[in-house]
Amino acid sequence: MNFDSKCVHAGQAPDPTTGAIIPPIYQTATYVLPAVGKDRGFDYTRSSNPTRQALEENLAALENGRYGVCYASGMAAVDAVMKLLKSGDHVVCSDDVYGGVARYFNQVLTAYGLEFTYVDSTEAHHVANAIRPQTRLIWLETPSNPLIKITDIAAVAKVGKDAGIPVGVDSTFATPMFLRPLELGADLVMHSTTKYLSGHNQLIGGAVVVNQPALYERLKFIQKTIGAVNSPFDAWLTLLGLKTLHLRMLRHHQSGLRIAQFLEAHSKVARVHYPGLASHPQHAIAKREMSGYGGMLSCELTGGIPAGKRLMNSVQLCQLAESLGSVETMITHPATMTHADVPTKERNARGVTDGLVRLSVGVEDADDIEQDLAQALEKC
Repeated sequence: MNFDSKCVHAGQAPDPTTGAIIPPIYQTATYVLPAVGKDRGFDYTRSSNPTRQALEENLAALENGRYGVCYASGMAAVDAVMKLLKSGDHVVCSDDVYGGVARYFNQVLTAYGLEFTYVDSTEAHHVANAIRPQTRLIWLETPSNPLIKITDIAAVAKVGKDAGIPVGVDSTFATPMFLRPLELGADLVMHSTTKYLSGHNQLIGGAVVVNQPALYERLKFIQKTIGAVNSPFDAWLTLLGLKTLHLRMLRHHQSGLRIAQFLEAHSKVARVHYPGLASHPQHAIAKREMSGYGGMLSCELTGGIPAGKRLMNSVQLCQLAESLGSVETMITHPATMTHADVPTKERNARGVTDGLVRLSVGVEDADDIEQDLAQALEKC
């Protein structure tokens, strides 16, 4: 099947008992066994659940991967990947990552003996130069949060392969609609299903997709043992969202590019970060590895911090809110919201300034989004 058909059908055969076209919600904690030592493939929902299994199969198909493993949140998915490591191991990480990931790495995992080196992964040689004998994972985020940097996955995957180090990619912003890291040589891809995959701000979830059986078995063991799984109802809601992923992402892409062009031409905007713009430093990489650029962008205003605050406090259609990737357009101030726990000095060194504004362009009429931003910019 082609991608659009996979969104609708992969992992979602009609219910064999009733013919229901939508997979049932198996809202159960346990299962009655036919006999001692026998089961029907399910024994306890922490270990496995038919609704969650359908979601895992769907996500694996969308990534052109073999195995999907779902978790209670995107951060739970990141945590599962990090539990593949042990004390003394070293991770090379993109320098522009979601603030919750940086918080987890720096304030939790370092206490357990893991070490992290942050590099500008947009240049593969920076990743290669940071590798140590103890390096056991390369962690990329592309497009990154909130500077929308683009990493050449194929180039970094070669670095990892040459060094015998697995490469993981947080591809939440792009979704498998526009970017499939496994096809470019990555070993695993992670998504916060909270965002574009479910698409309607209705749940929290995460997932990892891999091709290697040994890696899958380890992640499934961690999933079962820790129990940070999404509920059957949340899995079912995610499946509903995925049925329109291809339609929504096309609209996010179309409107995202239009709004990025509008902002770049505006006199009160100093800089726009959007990979679909020719001015983006990694536009060529995005054009080569991605089939679309999505709805995420960030910008800095000529008026600095005060102007940024006035913009965010003046929008009417756009919603001042955490998160991203939903049908609603959302505007965020990374320094005080998504990246508030990143130390100021470190945040500024990475380019996440106090004047940076992040925009998740939704699926409303693009004219309305542009007009809302225009009226808000008049007050900046």
